[in-house]
Amino acid sequence: MTVTDPETLVGLSEEEETGLHRRRWARDRELRAPRSPQHLSTADFLTLGNAVCGFMAIYSITTGVLMPHLMGDAMPNRHSAATAVTLLLIGSMCDLFDGLVARKLRSSALGAELDNLADLISFGIAPAYFVAVWGIVSPDSNQQLSAFIAVTVLLAVVLRLARFSAVKMRPGIFQGMPCPMGAMTVIAIVLLEPPLMLGLLMILGVAYLMVSRIEYPKPQGLLATATLCWIVVSIGCLAAWAAGLPGGDTLMHIGAIAQITLAAMAPLLVIRRKVGQKVGDVRARRAESRGC
Repeated sequence: MTVTDPETLVGLSEEEETGLHRRRWARDRELRAPRSPQHLSTADFLTLGNAVCGFMAIYSITTGVLMPHLMGDAMPNRHSAATAVTLLLIGSMCDLFDGLVARKLRSSALGAELDNLADLISFGIAPAYFVAVWGIVSPDSNQQLSAFIAVTVLLAVVLRLARFSAVKMRPGIFQGMPCPMGAMTVIAIVLLEPPLMLGLLMILGVAYLMVSRIEYPKPQGLLATATLCWIVVSIGCLAAWAAGLPGGDTLMHIGAIAQITLAAMAPLLVIRRKVGQKVGDVRARRAESRGC
């Protein structure tokens, strides 16, 4: 007789049935209990994949963009730039799935720490490095200012991750723009190559949104599916751009503009919802006072 077979409950006494339920509950609790720090879960391997993607993105930008510029090549390697951004998009996908897998399967005691460290590499150091390199290779180069803004982005991500670990929010809510969204927005700005001063101001705004107290919904259900579809479409656009296909540049610009628009609209929608709630509360109080 197995505790997992529903048919075994037929004909049992109440005490026996209660015992089976208790054993089944204990087994499920054991399966979902965090593993010891000596073992890695499936979710942890996704998290490590995120960290690898972040490092390889930095390596790709260094070898394909920064080094050719320092050696006097005026044309950076488009394929390397697209590869770097694609790696960060894959890292975002790993970051999206590691939480889902951890909730479905058994997590490890290292899970939360690994996630923060991987996010720091992929969504903190990597985008900050992109900004610093852009300040070096840009036609209107300003290395000091771009390095300052890059440090600002890095510190914003560090503070964002620390607050995420220390501050308990209600379920389904992030405080401040999530790091993956902030990193992708910073990179989208760099890909569009606006005038350097304008681009750095926009990046500074993204850094502010990451440390702000604006509440963002967590990607769950349909939102998680939409996020995954967005990442897949973005990778397709970047692949077309890197391959030099007709319309590749247009697709890349459309994707970058859409990302920036999404980042700008999200806090506006959250603020609008809060204002609507406050207005509704004021109207409800006035109606109650009139009724009295």
